[in-house]
Amino acid sequence: MAKEEIEASGIVVEAYPNATFKIRLIDETYSGHQILAHVSGRMRINFIRILPGDRVTVVMTPYDLTKGRITFRHKEGGKDHPPSTPTATPPEEPAPEEQKAA
Repeated sequence: MAKEEIEASGIVVEAYPNATFKIRLIDETYSGHQILAHVSGRMRINFIRILPGDRVTVVMTPYDLTKGRITFRHKEGGKDHPPSTPTATPPEEPAPEEQKAA
């Protein structure tokens, strides 16, 4: 029998100790549900940081839909997820004044 895993996307709501997070699912099927998820081993090895507000992909087992494993942190600035911190815009240069005719 093959492994049955349910994959869903969500937003990190709260961070707990030991790399555990509360995730609010935003998938069509599980929209609004909140689960407890831990960071996968590969993400720990590569030091991928997760903060509240990040969009993540979670894998759950069909036997317990209240717990999961975070397998991917989506990059910010996608079409569905605006950047969490405003980007600094360079100051505009003043318009050059017309040269005085001498």
